Amino acid sequence: MTNFLVEGPIKVGIVGTGYAASKRAEALQADQRAELKSVAGYTVISSEKFAQTYSIERINSWQTLVKQPDLDLIIICNINQDHGAIAQAALSAGKHVVLEYPLALKPLQAEALINLARQNQKLLHVEHIELIGGVHQAIRRYLPEIGEVFYGRYSTISPQQNAPRRWTYHHEMFGFPLIAALSRIHRFTDLFGAVDTVNCQTRFWDAPETGYYLACLCEAQLRFSNGLIAQITYGKGEKFWSSDRTLELYGDRGTLSFDGETGILIKGEEKIPLEVVSRQGLFAQDTQMVLDHLVHGKPLYLKPESSYYALTVAEAARQSAATGSIISIPPQL
Repeated sequence: MTNFLVEGPIKVGIVGTGYAASKRAEALQADQRAELKSVAGYTVISSEKFAQTYSIERINSWQTLVKQPDLDLIIICNINQDHGAIAQAALSAGKHVVLEYPLALKPLQAEALINLARQNQKLLHVEHIELIGGVHQAIRRYLPEIGEVFYGRYSTISPQQNAPRRWTYHHEMFGFPLIAALSRIHRFTDLFGAVDTVNCQTRFWDAPETGYYLACLCEAQLRFSNGLIAQITYGKGEKFWSSDRTLELYGDRGTLSFDGETGILIKGEEKIPLEVVSRQGLFAQDTQMVLDHLVHGKPLYLKPESSYYALTVAEAARQSAATGSIISIPPQL
């Protein structure tokens, strides 16, 4: 159960200064129920620029930020490798926590964080804006039209020449591709439930600099308890020359097909265009839902346990890629 904040604006600190952090800051400053107080970024330069842009205080480190006594909520928008440690410190300091997926790079740490939040009666919200986005909502709306779904294919390939030496191309800071890009798995587990087995292969093209890579390719097959077989492909970097962002679901009465945010329902010779809401404004929507939850007790669109389960599936994919074997997943409790 969450200790709801009912007196005065919710005082917020942000860890991170990138795109997601900026969208969070804009949403917070547009809502009278929140007061953005401070930021801690990876570098002094980025932190100072962020602090000046939003007229807030720059804190030297996230370790100091999470202990500030006047903060109620910590929003974590930095490198994946640090998510678990920051969330643990913030929850231990009595703060509510919102963070971008993944909750942690290891399921055991993620489970411990969920238990800590429950013990301290604090909010632990893992952002999965794909679930409130137009594509996912369109799938939910039209899924009954295609009958029993037996096969799904989800591919996201992003070419990038001169791959940057940033954390998103670093083995440890980014994490295993399907853990870092957890939404690829979470879309399927949210729609179709439990997974029985995972079979995964990966390939990396390493950069000259230690720890970094120029490109990666990850291919996983999930077999669900309901019989669905899902193929997930994630690739990015210098080895790719064309992009792909397709999601297809095959049922015994039709097919749902999405190319980016353009969707069609296919039934025989008939192809019906689908209405798909734009992705714009999803971070603001997620932020508003968090404030609604903390101030009024309104339910959020998912529980951290759902993200944790997707993380266990992604960890099984990592183990499969490392061992070359099919990994079985224990049934959900």
